[in-house]
Amino acid sequence: MVLMSLIPGVITYYLSGLHTGLERCIYFSSVLLACILWVESLMMVVSSVFPNPNTGITLSGGIVGVMILTGGFFRLPNDLPKPFWKYPMYYVSFHKYAFQGLFKNEFIGLKLVSDQDGATFISDKEILTKTWQVEMGHSKWVDLAILLGIIVSYRLMFLAITKSKEKIKS
Repeated sequence: MVLMSLIPGVITYYLSGLHTGLERCIYFSSVLLACILWVESLMMVVSSVFPNPNTGITLSGGIVGVMILTGGFFRLPNDLPKPFWKYPMYYVSFHKYAFQGLFKNEFIGLKLVSDQDGATFISDKEILTKTWQVEMGHSKWVDLAILLGIIVSYRLMFLAITKSKEKIKS
């Protein structure tokens, strides 16, 4: 799985012209790895609950779809309806932490020109907070750590479900 994220991550990162630097490329590939592990962990939990493969695939696809919709890519976080989609779905969605970490990885350190003559600049934090509505209270590494924490919690859920099914059978 490391190779599944590292090879496309390095190729995509450098061919698309993103920031140069080994740390940023490693972070990009690490987020890809975390996304792969998250989907695998979700599939493990769903397949342990529903033994029918068709039900598991359908339900997992629906869960991933809801996570994509509430992750902050299609609609910015402040535009999500508040009662259910923002609280709790936006904060549960792993895409929120992946997108925010990747935005921080790419935009922190940039100064973009905001007018034609090149005299006025937009800061990196202004782009992140006003345009993408990224939470700047923590670093991109915290976003990655949250992703890894979600993965560990799904793996622990899988373990608990499997062990409880073993006890029920015996």
